[in-house]
Amino acid sequence: QAQLVESGGGLVQAGDSLRLSCAASGLTFSIYTMGWFRQAPGKEREFVAMIRRYGDNTYYADSVKGRFAISRDNAKNTVYLQMNSLKPKDTAAYYCAAGLTYGPVSSKYDYWGQGTQVTVSS
Repeated sequence: QAQLVESGGGLVQAGDSLRLSCAASGLTFSIYTMGWFRQAPGKEREFVAMIRRYGDNTYYADSVKGRFAISRDNAKNTVYLQMNSLKPKDTAAYYCAAGLTYGPVSSKYDYWGQGTQVTVSS
């Protein structure tokens, strides 16, 4: 049974950094595109970043481009999201997801984690 477990969220101040991790099990991690999505209270889930299975291609939402960096370690079955220069508008629950196709649309992803909360105070 596939499982994704996020960690690394927390409460930080504007301008701080956080690194999220997502550990995968029960699936052949290296064949999956991995994505990060987020959902703020009262808003729809939105795409943040994704990375191809070998890490050779990444794509970001315009709102995080230049501040966030996605990476993966296939030997550890883990994907990361380094978040720098955090802003209050980045406050949300962050979810990692695994899918067999490469795209920023949530419906393309087959497996989801339970989420980790990131709160950025001003």
